[in-house]
Amino acid sequence: MEKKDRYNDEELLEFKGLITQKLEKAKTEYDILRLAITQGESNDTQDTSPTFKILEEGTSTLSKEEAGRLAQRQQKFIKHLEAALMRIDNKTYGICRETGKLIPKERLKAVPHATLSVEAKNQRL
Repeated sequence: MEKKDRYNDEELLEFKGLITQKLEKAKTEYDILRLAITQGESNDTQDTSPTFKILEEGTSTLSKEEAGRLAQRQQKFIKHLEAALMRIDNKTYGICRETGKLIPKERLKAVPHATLSVEAKNQRL
């Protein structure tokens, strides 16, 4: 069997489809998180007791902080997926940036934005 140094155009197109799907889903989730952060008081606490209102605001703040962290993580994921699409366009997708070997399809299907083979990732630990 011939050793491959890159994925062929057909395989790259398959990965592009997978990444595009994941990117659309990630952007939708990011928009939902952003909305959760910027949304004003959706539950009106104006007519409730002051004690309950303080507890409600505290919970709201914690929820917004968590949504903020998740949004940052989602934004980072989106950037990684967009970079993977650029690597597909450059025909360098699926090549380990440390070993120069081809990253197995199974790994790329599980982690489509991967830039390291399992071998290289384990060496870093």
